[in-house]
Amino acid sequence: MTEFWESAFSKMQTAWGLEPTLSAGLACETFRRAGAKDVLIPGIGYGRNAKPFLERGMSVSGIEISETAIGLARTKLALEIPIVHGSVTDMPFDERQYDGIFCYGMLYLLDAAGREKMLGDCYRQLRPGGQMIFTVISKKAPMYGLGPKLGEDWYERLPNLPMYFYSAESVQREFGPHGLVEWSEIDEPAHGSETLPFLHVVCKRA
Repeated sequence: MTEFWESAFSKMQTAWGLEPTLSAGLACETFRRAGAKDVLIPGIGYGRNAKPFLERGMSVSGIEISETAIGLARTKLALEIPIVHGSVTDMPFDERQYDGIFCYGMLYLLDAAGREKMLGDCYRQLRPGGQMIFTVISKKAPMYGLGPKLGEDWYERLPNLPMYFYSAESVQREFGPHGLVEWSEIDEPAHGSETLPFLHVVCKRA
């Protein structure tokens, strides 16, 4: 998957735009109300989703598998925040705990074992009372069911790009053991004027 994302970022650069996702804004408000001071963003890409947290005075650390994306974060967005070059499947990279963890996409690109490990790793890196928020693709997405089927709700959309599509049932099943508080539907802008249906999932560590 490393090669896929290096190629994608090399070709597309900042094709998703420089503005943060709607989910990042919502997560920022959730963290702000809870008094969060430091945030971890696994799969930070070129850093657009760091913006709302930084603007609210929170410190941000990232994890990113693509060196190209990290370079774009430094040059295009002038981000000087700590970004670990590595895969989220190798978390944790340190023993720090955070007030908030925000992950847009990413999780649904992993297989079942990878998703379970990442959720557990993120949960363990939360301070007591900390929250983690994931934005995952919904089964209502128009590309659901397209491509070779790898498993239940799990399809290879492009070569080396598998995607797991979430429903209410799978949100409860996968996030329930990790402090699930609530989830909601959200339409995120895609390319052009299109939007894609995602699920915004909030968990909290006891």
